Amino acid sequence: MTTPATSTPRPASELGSAHGKTTIADAVVSKVAGLAAREIPGVAGFGGSASRALGAITERIPGGRSSSNRGVSVEVGETQAAIDLTIVVEYGVAIAGLATAIRAHVISAVEQMTGLQVVEVNIDVTDLQLPGDESDDEPRQPESARVR
Repeated sequence: MTTPATSTPRPASELGSAHGKTTIADAVVSKVAGLAAREIPGVAGFGGSASRALGAITERIPGGRSSSNRGVSVEVGETQAAIDLTIVVEYGVAIAGLATAIRAHVISAVEQMTGLQVVEVNIDVTDLQLPGDESDDEPRQPESARVR
C-alpha cells in the first residue's frame, strides 16, 4: 500500500505566508537604496553625466521633480534583490572605504525595510566632484529666479 504524497510546507518568510504574499515593486527598492546611499557622507550625486544633466533640466521645469532613484538600478525577485549604483564622489574621500560604507548601509536599509535579501550591491563611480563645483543634484537657480 502506498501512502499519498504530502506536500512539504514551505517555510514562511517575511514576504510570504500561508495567508498571502507580499510583492515589492522595483521602484520601491530603488528609492530605498538611493536614499540610503545618499545618507553616506562623500556621495556627491548619482548617475552618469547625461542623466545628471537631464535631471538638472527636469528640476528647473515648473512642476518637475528630482528623481530619487536616478543612478540606481535594481533587479527584484520574490525574496532577493540586486542593486547597481552609479555615483559621483566628493574629492578627497577614500573611494574604497566609501564603497564599503555605502554597500553596508544600502544592504541594511533595503533588508530592514523590505524583507528582501540583498545579494549584491555594485557601485560604479563615474565622476569626482571637485571643491567649489556645484552639486548636480541641487542646481543653483539664476539670481533673477530666486524668491525674495
